[in-house]
Formats: sequence, structure tokens, C-alpha cells
Amino acid sequence: MVETAAPQQVAGMRLRELAFGAVTAAGVRAALRLGIPDALGTNPETPDTLAERTDVDPRALRRLLRALASHGIFTEQPDGRFAHNDASRLLRSDTPSSMRHVTLWATEPWTWQVWPRLDEAVREGRSVFADVHGKEFFDYLHADAPESAEVFNQAMTQSSRQAAEDVADVLDLGDARTVADVGGGQGMMLATLLERNSDLRGYLLDLPAVVAQSDPRLRAGGAFADRATLVAGDVRDDVPVAADVYIVKNLLEWDEDSTRRTLANIISAAEPGARVVVIENLVDETSSPKFTTAMDLLLLLNVGGAKHTRDSLVTAMGRAGLATGEITSINPSLHMFDSVVPDE
Repeated sequence: MVETAAPQQVAGMRLRELAFGAVTAAGVRAALRLGIPDALGTNPETPDTLAERTDVDPRALRRLLRALASHGIFTEQPDGRFAHNDASRLLRSDTPSSMRHVTLWATEPWTWQVWPRLDEAVREGRSVFADVHGKEFFDYLHADAPESAEVFNQAMTQSSRQAAEDVADVLDLGDARTVADVGGGQGMMLATLLERNSDLRGYLLDLPAVVAQSDPRLRAGGAFADRATLVAGDVRDDVPVAADVYIVKNLLEWDEDSTRRTLANIISAAEPGARVVVIENLVDETSSPKFTTAMDLLLLLNVGGAKHTRDSLVTAMGRAGLATGEITSINPSLHMFDSVVPDE
């Protein structure tokens, strides 16, 4: 029989769990790198069977699975076997809504090196990434950590897949003939919009290494290649395309100067009356505050950026000269801010 703990004891246990919170992230990463989620099928398995299948130590594997199960990832059966649950199933590579790459990205080696400097970042209100790695975040990824850069790109595509469908359901393009996906990663959003709108043409703008790995449907020989133009470059330096609609999704989270430059470049390239549609996760209106606030702090560490509130995003757009019109909730995690480029 387990005795009921006093409130102070409960608080103490909770604080201990939080202090050891890194074990959850490390455990999930270890399970992925060992191939455990894919090795475990639809039926419960013993640690010995899974260890033989993945070539790991069975006793150590049982300890890892037991720790993860205590956090709701995998389920331990009364007979000592382990089974998938809703959370662990999302770690499989063949799950349609898999979070495999997102989870790997959030636990890449560089994250463990910057988190201990959070107190410094908070004290000074700036990124510490360059202090740790000698280069700014994206320069480091593409120059010094190509495998991590690929995980990052895959994670952005993975997290964008459902979001792209949700945006396409809500976004009315009206009579628009061209759309520019500004800082659009590998182009999941653009490909989805082209798929939904057969008369639409589109531009994908992002860094050269990212555009080179764009969605196959947008590249030569792809289903939408005749309607898609790939533009390699840094949108903070230039947005060299004129379009009816500019989509800016999860991009205005950089430092204030980068946000200002990006919006200014869009306005400079656009004709008066062009739409600028900004899509963001808001830190003050979210179904997952623990995730959003964690991302907010990671942005501070990496690039000196921040997740927006509704008011801060409207303010940033207003400073650039964009008057925000309708604000639409796309799903519990995303909001869409519609604006128009003013007459000169």
C-alpha cells in the first residue's frame, strides 16, 4: 500500500522530476537512435527479444524502456513485456503523423551545449549560440553540422505537413495567380497550395542548401515543376520576387533586426495591394504551452529570437508598414495574420 504524500512532499517529488527532466529527452533520443520504436511491432515484446533485434544490451534496454514508460512513452505490461502506446507510436518512421525527426531535432547535440547557458541568455537577453559554437546558428548547421542540418530540414518538413493542410483549408487565395513562400523551407506549404490550386504559380525562397533539398514535387521533373520557381538566398538580404500573396510561416521569430529586414524586403518587392499572410505559433494562445514556451527559450538561445504574442506580432507588422486585418485561428497551435502592402 502506497501512503498518500503530503503537499510539500508532492511538490518535492515534482521538483526532483523536473530537475532530472533531461533524462526524458535523452531517453527518447536514445530509443530513436537504437531503432526501438521501429523494432517494436503491434504485439508486446520482452526487452530480451527487442535487444536481440536491435543488437543492444537487454538489461540496459529494460532500464531505458522502464524509464520511458514512467513518462508515458511505451507501456510496461504486468508480465514485463513492453508495448506501444499513442506516444511511442509517433516515434515510428512509418506512422503518417510521425514526430521522429522533430524529436531528433529537439535533442541534437548542439541543444545540450546551449541549454546550460540559459541563465546567461536570460541575464543579457541575447543568443549565446555563437559563444558556444563560434558561428551563428544557421551558419553552424550548414557548415559544421550537415547531418544536424538535414535533421532540422526534415523536422521542419515533418512539422509542416499537417500545418500545410490546415492552412490550405483556411487560406482563401481568391483571384491570386502567384504566391511566394518566404523562408519556406523545403516547400511543403507551397507544394500543398499548388496541389489545391491548379492555376496557381509559386516561388519558394530559402537558403541555397535548403532549396537544394526542396520537395521533389517542386524540382525538375516533379508534379509542380512547371508552376514552381526555386529562389536560393537569404530573405533577410533580399526577396527578389513579385507575387500576389506572400506567405511567411514561423519565420518572424528571429531577432528584431532580422524580422524588420525580412518584412521590409517583402514590402519593397511587392506591388501595392499585395497580401502578406503571416502564420505563427503564439506563446499566449496555444494548446501546448509547455512546448511553446520551451521553443521560445530555445529561440532566445539560438538566434536571440522569440515566439510572438498576438500583440507583439501585430506591432512588428505595423512597424514594417503592414496594417493587420483579419486574424484567423487555423488550428489550436497556429494563427494567421492577414495584411496588405499599402500604397506608397
